[in-house]
This record gives sequence, C-alpha cells and structure tokens, in this order.
Amino acid sequence: MDLATGAIGTLLPKLLELLGEEYKLQKGVREGVKSLEKEMRSMHAALRKVAEVPREQLDEQVKLWAGEVRELSFDMEDVVDKFLVHVDEGSEPAANSNKLKRLTKKMAGLFTKGKARHEIADAIKDINKQVQDVAERRARYNVDNTIANLPTVTSIDPRLGAMYTEATGLVGIAEARDQEIMKLLSEGDDMSKKNLKIVSVVGFGGLGKTTLVKSVFEKIGGDYHCKDFVPVGRKAEEKTVFTNILLNLGMNGSELIMFNEQLLIDKLREFLKNKRYLIVIDDIWDEELWTVIKCAFSSSNNFGSRLITTTRIVSVSESCCSSTNDSIYTMEPLSDDDSKRLFYKRIFSLESGCPPEFQEVSRDILKKCGGVPLAIITMSSLLASGQEVKPKNEWHVLLESIGRGLTENRSAKEMLRILSFSYYDLPSHLKTCLLYLSLFPEDSKIMKHQLIWMWIAESFVQCGKANTSLFEVGETYFNELVNRSLIQPVYDDYGSVHACRVHDSVLDLICSLSSEQNFATIVNGTSDNMSSQGKVRRLSLQNCTMPRIYESIGQVRSVVTFKPAIDLMPPFSSFVVLRVLDLELYEYGGAKEDHLNLQELGSLLHLRYLRLFGRRTVELPEEIGKLQFLQVLVLPGRTRLPATVIKLTRLMYLLIDGGRFPPPDGVGNLRLVEVLNTIKVGSVNIAKELGNMDRLRELNIEFESSEPVEAFVESLGKMQMIQRLIICADCENEVSMDLLGERWVPPASLREFIMLIGVRLSTLPAWNPYHLSQLFKLLISVGDVRQEDLGFLGRLPALRVLWLWSDNQRPLVVGAEGFRCLEKFVLFSNSPSQILFQPGAMPKAKEVDFKIGLRVAKEEAAGNGGDWFDLGMENLPSLRKVKVEFFRSGVTVGEAKQAQAALQDAVLAHPNGPSFLIRFDEDIPEGSLVHLFMHACLSLQRGRRLTSFYFISSEDDSDEDVDCNEGEESE
Repeated sequence: MDLATGAIGTLLPKLLELLGEEYKLQKGVREGVKSLEKEMRSMHAALRKVAEVPREQLDEQVKLWAGEVRELSFDMEDVVDKFLVHVDEGSEPAANSNKLKRLTKKMAGLFTKGKARHEIADAIKDINKQVQDVAERRARYNVDNTIANLPTVTSIDPRLGAMYTEATGLVGIAEARDQEIMKLLSEGDDMSKKNLKIVSVVGFGGLGKTTLVKSVFEKIGGDYHCKDFVPVGRKAEEKTVFTNILLNLGMNGSELIMFNEQLLIDKLREFLKNKRYLIVIDDIWDEELWTVIKCAFSSSNNFGSRLITTTRIVSVSESCCSSTNDSIYTMEPLSDDDSKRLFYKRIFSLESGCPPEFQEVSRDILKKCGGVPLAIITMSSLLASGQEVKPKNEWHVLLESIGRGLTENRSAKEMLRILSFSYYDLPSHLKTCLLYLSLFPEDSKIMKHQLIWMWIAESFVQCGKANTSLFEVGETYFNELVNRSLIQPVYDDYGSVHACRVHDSVLDLICSLSSEQNFATIVNGTSDNMSSQGKVRRLSLQNCTMPRIYESIGQVRSVVTFKPAIDLMPPFSSFVVLRVLDLELYEYGGAKEDHLNLQELGSLLHLRYLRLFGRRTVELPEEIGKLQFLQVLVLPGRTRLPATVIKLTRLMYLLIDGGRFPPPDGVGNLRLVEVLNTIKVGSVNIAKELGNMDRLRELNIEFESSEPVEAFVESLGKMQMIQRLIICADCENEVSMDLLGERWVPPASLREFIMLIGVRLSTLPAWNPYHLSQLFKLLISVGDVRQEDLGFLGRLPALRVLWLWSDNQRPLVVGAEGFRCLEKFVLFSNSPSQILFQPGAMPKAKEVDFKIGLRVAKEEAAGNGGDWFDLGMENLPSLRKVKVEFFRSGVTVGEAKQAQAALQDAVLAHPNGPSFLIRFDEDIPEGSLVHLFMHACLSLQRGRRLTSFYFISSEDDSDEDVDCNEGEESE
C-alpha cells in the first residue's frame, strides 16, 4: 500500500496556506482547518509505515482504512484548490481598463472572494465530519496497534529459487555469460591478477543475475581456499551479513552472537588474511551498506581473491567498483534466438521445435517478454499443462493480458512479487512517479520532458535546493528510476537520454498496483471499467472504440488520449479539477472530434498542463487566457497564439511543436518561462522583452531581420540559467552574430549552443573554455576557422558533439591535445580544406563527417614533400562511422580515384571496421534543378523545416536527372 497515491503530501502545505492572513477566514473556519491539518498530519505519519509494506502482508482492515484516507485526501485537496482558484480568479487585474472598469472588477473580486469563503466554510464542516468518521474507524479497527506490528521483512526470500535453479536450464546464460564473467574476473596483468578484484553484475529484476553468478560460483569456487555465497536483500543489517559470512566459513555461532559490527569486521579480516577467497554478495540495495561491507575485505590482499556483487541499482554497482581494477557487468536481455530456445524447450521439450500454428502467437508473446528469463519462464509455465500444451485460444488470452496487470496465475503473481521489491524499495515520491507511467500504452516511447512536466503539473515534484528548478528536480526523479532499472533509457543521436520505455513485465506490475489503489483507470478495450472503482482520478484513453462513458469523471486530474480513442473523450466541461490534458487529435479533425469544443478549454481553471498534438494546427480560443494556473502549453506547429496568452503568468514551458510563433506585445509578462521554443523575433521591442525571462533554460529563437540582434544580446546577458540556446534566421540576408561573440559571456550553465541556417559569426568568440565546463554540444557557423581555434575548442572539457560550418580554406591539424571527450566531429565548408588527425587525436571520437578539397590537400602535401593524401584515420582509436565528401575541382579523375582508394583502404584497415560513405561533389551550376535540390537537402540537414518540395522535369530538362548511387545514405 502506498501513501503516495493519495494527496496528503501536497494537501498539508495548502491547509497551512489557508491559515494565512491573506485569506481572512472566519474564526470558526480557521479552527476547522487547524483541526483538519492536525488530524491529516497524524494520518500521514501512520500511512508512511503502511507504505513500506507489500500489500499482501497488510491486514484487510488496514487496507480499507488506508484507502479511505487516500480518497478523502483527494476530495479535501479538490475543495481547497477550488477555493484558491476562485480567490485567484476574483483577484485577477483587468488589463488596459479605465477607473470605472477597475472599480467594477474590484467589486466583483470582493464578491467572488466572499462567496468562495462561504463555500469553503460549508465544505470544511462537511470534510471535518468525514475525517472524524475515518478517525473513529481508525480507533475501532485498532489500526495503530496493527501498524506498530507490521512485518519489516518478507516471509520468503525470492532469490532462493534462483539460487537452487539449474543454470543449464536457462539457455543463453549458462555458457556465453559465464565466460564473460570469468573473463572479467581473470583479465589484467600479473600484478592486477594478484590484487583483490570486484566484479559487480547489475540489471533489473528477472534478468537472471543470481542464477548467473551462482553458476560462475560453482564452476570456479574450487580454485579458491574458501568461498561463500551470501544473499543480502532489502533492509539488510551489516551485522547479519557479516555473521552469515562467518558462519558459512565455519565460525562458532555462539561466539559471534556477542560481537558488534566492528568486532565482526575484525574477525572476518583476520580469517581471510593470507587466503585466496571467492565471496558473492548477492542483491545489494544500499550504497551505505556496501561501504560498511567492503571494510571487511582488505584491498592489500595479493592472493588473487575475488568479490562478486549483484544489484538492481546502477549507482550501487558503481559504488562497488571504485577501483580501476574492478569491473561492472551490465546484464542484457536474452537474444531473440536464445529467448525462443528457452521458451520452446519449456513448453514443447524441444529447443528449436514449435508447431507452425503456434509460431506467430509465440513470437508476439516473446516480444512482450523482452528477453527477460523470468518473464519467459513464467509465460511458458502458464502455457504448459503437465505434458500437454494449452489450446491456441488460451495463448491469445494470455497475450492480451500481458502488460496490463491482468494475469491471475500463481506463477505470474510470483513474478510480479519479485519485481515488486524494486517498487517497495522506492521512496514515496518515486512510487507515485512510477505509477504514473501506467497511463501510457505498452511499447510507448515516453519523452522525458513530457513525463517530467506531467509530474510537475500533478504536484509530484517538490521544490529542492535553492536555484534548482522544479524540472531539474523532476529530472533527478527520472534518472533515479533509470538508475534503479525500472525504466529503460532511450538515447538520442548524441548519446543523451531523451526518452524512456517501460518493460512489459514492469508495466504489468505498475498497472496491477495502479488498479488496486485506484491510481488510474485505463480504457483500452480489455480492462475498461470506469465505474467499478468509484471515482476516477486519472484517465488513459487508449486503443478502443467503445461508446463514450462519462460517469464518475468529475474528479479526474489527468486525461491522456491516444488515437483512435479521441472519440471517447468526454466534453471538456465534464471535468471540474482537471490538471493534465494530453490530447492526441486526428490529423485533419472531422466528425469524431465534433463533440470537443475548444472554447470550453477556458473552463478548466485548474489546468496546469495542456498538450494538443497529432494535427498540423488548432484554433486556440481567446479563453485560454483564463487558465491562470497553466504551467505547460504545447501546440501544433501552425497554431497561432491568441493575444491572451500573455495573461498566463505562471507559464513555465511554451512549445509550438515543430513551428514558430510571432509573439504578441507583452510577451515579457511571461517571466517564469523556462523553455521557449520557437519564437520569431522581428522587432527590437520583442527582443528587449525577452530580458524579463531570466529563468529561461532553453531558448529557440528565429530572427526575421538583423535589427533586433543588439537588443537580444543585451537580454541574453540576463539569462544566467540558460542551458540550451538555438539561433537561426529567416530573412533575405544572412544575420551576423558578431555582437553575440563580442559582448555575451555565456554562463557556466550552458550545455548546448546551436547555430542553424541564416546566422553566422566572423570568427570564433574568445570565450573561456574552462568556464564552459558543461558545454557538451556545439554547432556553430563561422567565417574562418584557424588552427588556434581548434586549440580553443579542444580545451572545452565536456564537449562531445562538434559541428563546424565555415568558409575555411587552410588545412587543419588535430593533435593529441584536447578533445578528450569528443564523440562526433563534423566539418562542413564552402571552400573545403584538408584535415589531418595526428596520433592521440580525439580518443573517443566514434563518428567523423567532413568535406575535403582535393586541390588544397594536394597543394599542402606538395609543400610538405609528403604523401599527397593522408587523413590519419588510423589515429582515431574509437572510430565507428566515417562520412567524407570530396570536392574534385582542381584535380584529375585519376587523382580523385587515387584519393578515394587511399581513404577507403585506410578505413578498411582500421581495427574497428567502421562503416563508411565516400562520395564526390561535382561542380554544379547555381540555379540548376540539382543545385536547388541540394540546397533543399542542406536546409533540412541544418535544421530548417521543409514543408513542400516540387521537382518538375520537362523533356528539355531531361539532362538534369539526379543520380543517386545505390547504397548511399540519405540526408
């Protein structure tokens, strides 16, 4: 059971806020609020203890009481929020009004406040009565005594099965993975082999960590003087761990019982002294616990001793392997072939034999298992009944139930119980955030920024340290769920995590918990039941064509829709306290959305998050300005914002997805905005107003002329929290950004600086590279790149991605100094030059992409008296991908082919065997169809949105066909 699924955590601060002088509550009401706050604080403390215990171990009456408190907390917060919204609405100042209008507004505000105070007085009385009823049941059920005696450990260690499983039964683990672990244990020079070495195996529950390590332990244990395999688990105590190890090594138990932790550590160190030992510490959950455990194992042991640890948590694994001699082994899911062999063997008693009629459904089931041995074994046990295989229709029933928390079989429940230990080990706020993922369909790619802003809108994310934004706190929540292997990170092309997925087994768990605790209601055609659980708090409309159901939705806080379920969406006016609205529309609208009136959006006064997507444009009504609590607004690319958007003074995230918007006058009122994407700036006034947004972390700006640049640079200097800056221009002439290079001193927070089409610097700015310690992505357009500029760029300590556009003609040499973290290097030039990588250059560079002028390369080589074509590709030890475009002007066809062959031979000789693409850029007449086509492709490559491209050819133009060589990559 989890207190985090209720609203007490966010309710208590609001109750205290009500007691403030600004709301001027009557004495009787203030006393009622104080009483509520006191009682709810007491319930909060009791629920904290309940939240630590798995649901199946709770007394039934405790479950009932906790459920009542949870629902009551929601109702109480709704009442308080309604009051706060009405008071705020009544206090809204009238913009651009005369004295009479201001007086009328003030009187209306007083009336609204008075009415709101009267309403809350009645509501407080009613809720106080409900709270007293719940308190009486708490006493009657003897809840406090029951809670005091709640179990602190699970009854059966779930790892016992894995510890005594025959490893040979897990195809794909017993052989290849054993060898990988044993290689890590034995690798190194003679000295490191003698030193104590730790190998930590990390991965989420069900991957087979314990089984794998147990297999290795049995295979190599005979090579050591002594060995032990000790399970740890959640909430383990240091004393218990040390006692178990000593007992297993043959120590006297009656003596050990009197020892404290320090004496046990001393005893163990003394016993292991001068011995070659192998000890497995299985299932560690706590870094602090490991810090203590490690004290028992001397690093000066030079007998070739080995420690193996297993954990579900990445940071714990990293803590275990703090020495350069240690290694981390990350468990990966089984391959498709190994998954099939394991699945088929357990059902058909054959490793490769599956009857044709079961192949398609078994493939779909295995896809949902995702290569997790525990899931594969569980599913196969459900489909094999003794010596017989269950009918095909039962396979399809099982397939539909996976990932939705519907499987009732005992084996499936045991799998969920094992996975649930990761859930119950989470702090309460992370439990809530994880359960929120149940709103997304299986196999969803969930964007990180989208998820975090939804958490914020639901008040799951609480303020952290000073000068830390809510989003940054939410980002730590996201990272911790990744760290605990509960969500799978999705990386972008630059190695940054920008999204996540949820494994079907974990989704099964959180959907089951979400249903039990009435956290969310999923409408997907298989588990739809919107009325059986009482009030609906969160609603996910997925792939379903059921009739619309509008019952019990007045208290819904989040609505998330996915096509084609938009026709299930109730009218906006049905929702009273809605905070999150994430709506996927049909691309062209139509009758299925006729029941949705966007004008009604203005009635959603509690709304914090609004995302409309799936269509190219929407007509956003003026009433959007009424949403005074709106924090996030995401709209399709062609949407034109109404002028009332400047009234949204709590807005923190404004994104016109894939498009740009011309801001109305007064955009500077949006002082709290942290992300602004993309804003068109054509006037000095707008550029100046941007200076009011001193909390901006991400800004994407498009200039419509060069006039606002100076004002923009001045405003940019006020944005000391900026992390991501994207600049482009859409005007006839290129916009010079030299003023930015001369006057702007980037803050230390800057992580990404990106210049796209239409803007240019004459030379690289003279920024201090060591001040930019977080800058990892730099895409910059500059007139001239000098050799000393490469020295500056190489000193940027965190730089991983570098794109340079320039008019450079001089040869460039990349030496061994600098670029220690760079992974991708791109150099484009209108007048391409030669580039040479010297030994030690860019040790982590995986991808290089550049244009080379063969004439310049030939002349440079002639001046040096050396080989006329040599890029030094062999000096890039991490190289995985090469793209080179030759400019052939000034050399013969034979010389060009010689250069191509030399580069190809160098790439083929590289030990990493990188993929490569080598091509020639012929002289193409400006204005030709081919030239226009290439310009359009370059626009796409450099970030501009190409809405339409027409290629029309007549018979007269037939000689201008575009030759696309087979196998070439598309830009």
